[in-house]
Amino acid sequence: MIFAAMLILGLTIGFVGAGGAGVAITLLTVGFNVPIHSALGVALSTMMFTTFSGAISHLREGNINLKTGCAVGIGGALGAFLGAHISNYIPSNNLQILTALMMLISALLLYIKLFYPDAIHKFSVTASFSQHYFWPLAFIIGIINGTLSGAFGIGAAAFIQLSLLLIFGLPLYKAVGTTMLVIIPISVFGGLGYLMAGHIDLYLFVKTLFGLMLGSFIGAKFTRLVPAPILKYFMVFMPVLGGLILMFCK
Repeated sequence: MIFAAMLILGLTIGFVGAGGAGVAITLLTVGFNVPIHSALGVALSTMMFTTFSGAISHLREGNINLKTGCAVGIGGALGAFLGAHISNYIPSNNLQILTALMMLISALLLYIKLFYPDAIHKFSVTASFSQHYFWPLAFIIGIINGTLSGAFGIGAAAFIQLSLLLIFGLPLYKAVGTTMLVIIPISVFGGLGYLMAGHIDLYLFVKTLFGLMLGSFIGAKFTRLVPAPILKYFMVFMPVLGGLILMFCK
């Protein structure tokens, strides 16, 4: 049943083009009564595989800033490992609510990025400032985003993209591709943290991974059948729905 559910979720993720980690957490926790810590660990770990192929594709298309991606990714790996251990000290009920809030905030940031892109650039720092303090900024931004991902089991893609746009001044397409690169070390070390804490069921991990990968591969073939404006609303609607269900359903 879990494999079938993840297959359907994967079809939706591939069709809409959204990450889906948060929705996977909701489905595992609310739909199958998987403990929240285990659901977070599984969702975070699967991202190392689901984002790898996308990162390779973006790299081939020249959509990745390697210097920024590697620098932020190093800090992100450390933050994710720490965040996974931080989640151990958060009671399950509180962790579920905090994860739901993270999903809703991510949806809000995604909404702003999709529908009001010009508003983002009003808050960007100067290029000279970000270049002068590049390494400390990259490391700090990586640790913050990695800790959020590790503690709450989500990719924090919206947070990473916003950081790349505002602080490092990357163009949107570069920010999207570089984000996928950053998520790889975050998911690897965050997943390692959850594994060391005993929160990852390997059998559950395999079912979730293959269901999501197969479903998203098939679903991606039908994306062009829907107008872009409708896809944008679906991209925002999915994390909102997942966050609300996770918050109010015990």
